Amino acid sequence: MTENDINQLIERQMHEWPFAAQQYEALQQTQCRELMVDGSVYRIQYNPARAVSSGAKVDKATLAKRPCFLCDANRPSQQEGVAFGADYKVLINPFPICPKHLTLPTVTHTPQSIGQRFGDLLDATKALPSYVLFYNGPYSGASAPDHAHFQAVAKGSLPLEQQWDSIERRPLQQIQGASLSYMNRALCPVLRIDATNKEAAEQLFATLLHTLEIKDEEIEPRLNLLLWWNNGAWVVWVFPRNSHRPECYFEEDELYRRMISPGCIDMAGLIVAARQADYEQLTEEELAQILREVSLDAAHFFQLIIQLKKNHD
Repeated sequence: MTENDINQLIERQMHEWPFAAQQYEALQQTQCRELMVDGSVYRIQYNPARAVSSGAKVDKATLAKRPCFLCDANRPSQQEGVAFGADYKVLINPFPICPKHLTLPTVTHTPQSIGQRFGDLLDATKALPSYVLFYNGPYSGASAPDHAHFQAVAKGSLPLEQQWDSIERRPLQQIQGASLSYMNRALCPVLRIDATNKEAAEQLFATLLHTLEIKDEEIEPRLNLLLWWNNGAWVVWVFPRNSHRPECYFEEDELYRRMISPGCIDMAGLIVAARQADYEQLTEEELAQILREVSLDAAHFFQLIIQLKKNHD
């Protein structure tokens, strides 16, 4: 698979799949506004089509009843795919957040998890240097936690891509070919792996994954991953998470309810509002509270940093 293959796929789908073409055309008219939170700019996007994802029920009973929309047998007949190795396909996302929005599901129906697939995600990131790739954990924004997949959007789509480079990072671990650092952000703390060697990146990520807490009856720590390939190196951002959705998502009083269900794209500065009321009324204080609730809290993040330092020493 090459980026040229992906460009041809997108072009074909825009001609052969009217529904997807309409969704991408509608995206060009999407309304956006900005909020400043925790010293960073967050872009709020009014995108009604994303109600399918934002409102998705992800409990076991619901998942067991509905056909999986990432499986070959259940996808629209007009939705093509490009093979990525033997285990993945690359599809255009029919409910886009950005002008180029891809989904990379596994060929087989298997649960969303990253432990054995992080190397695959690194390979996909290197194969798509014009894209930012991301992973939503099964309890951290994934609307299809029953089917393993990654996603990708064109570079330059997410507000924090450029802003984070200017924020000081503090070193945690370093091995030949890779380093792990963190940014002490008040609302949503984040870690970063920089690597020129794939095996070294996998080693550092495995250490981090092993150190993060797994909640009862879940299969992996709650997290989001954001990656890109730049000048011969991987950049991997890790968002440790506390919860899938904030309390305001479940508020019975419509005046205070905010149907904001943060995934990786939201954590990276592009907040998707599927309802016009949320788009128009969301305040800086509300967004700060949302980010605070879904992110790992300061006390647990501090414990994580201490443990990672101890493991390194």
